[in-house]
Amino acid sequence: MSETKEAKKAKKAEKKAAKKGKKSGKGFKIVIAVLLVIAIAGEFYIGLTIPGKIENAITAATSATSGDESNDPGIEFKEGTYGGVEFKTLEDVVKYYNDAYNKTKAKTADFKNSGGDVETLYAFIGEENLQIKEGSLLVGGSANAMLNGMVPGILSGIFKPNVCGLPPSSNRHPADDTDSAGVSMGTSRVTVEDVKAGNVVDNGDGTITITLVPVATEMSEKGMDPQGHFFNTLGALDSVVGSISVLSFSQGSASENVKATYEGGKAVVTIDPASGEIVKADYNMVVNVDVQHANVTVLKDKSASLTILYDNHFPVSDATMTEKGYTPV
Repeated sequence: MSETKEAKKAKKAEKKAAKKGKKSGKGFKIVIAVLLVIAIAGEFYIGLTIPGKIENAITAATSATSGDESNDPGIEFKEGTYGGVEFKTLEDVVKYYNDAYNKTKAKTADFKNSGGDVETLYAFIGEENLQIKEGSLLVGGSANAMLNGMVPGILSGIFKPNVCGLPPSSNRHPADDTDSAGVSMGTSRVTVEDVKAGNVVDNGDGTITITLVPVATEMSEKGMDPQGHFFNTLGALDSVVGSISVLSFSQGSASENVKATYEGGKAVVTIDPASGEIVKADYNMVVNVDVQHANVTVLKDKSASLTILYDNHFPVSDATMTEKGYTPV
């Protein structure tokens, strides 16, 4: 029996929605690349209109895109019973986190989008926020107050936050939430070896909060390494920075001169032991990006660095879901 027109239309809408759900990952990297280019060229262009190819790069980032640091010395595991659950080792904490993550992420819900089509999303949806740590944008190791003051305005113009599934996640649609190898990210990949520090707190209201700090990772990819097991990390940022046409290197390649170090982030997850599900979560990713020996137009052999604070908060507010065009079915 051939498909009805309605079925074909629904499949087309689902494919379009899935593609839209993956869009922000690429845009995220372009945003950072553009900011670094602007940083390097910043002192030259301050007071002028950012011209030519840099302006085009910002336009490209716009079309592609749809916390705080946490090196907390107080995060230390103590054996005990929390919320009626016994934890003898940090490995027990990781296992409990994984079980709650898997149970929570297994649930889906239908939402009607702004076009009137029904989309199947994760039931536990969150929202994202991207900041450049205040004062962290450096050129040649020095800060420029005027340039740092421009960052929030530039960032708000090129990064458009959206709603998301529990990280790591490439798509809010479960069927399309896969890593770069095409493997589903519907279940947690965290191991005890991924964890630098962790603890459990009894909240006194029947819930417990688990905090996990992943070990540092260089140039992380979501789903593929310790930081990528917790966060929506950027992957090959060096190739994106290297692809910006106005940027070249006075020595070495992009892979040698672009570094992204993930360190200081944490996952803070509140779980209800009665249901075994996550009821609230904050994933705070911290990444320090450094570019060396960069040439931008007339500027030669420059360096630039910045610290990215990228947060995912769960659950998303009803107001944000409405703003993004989603209503429960």
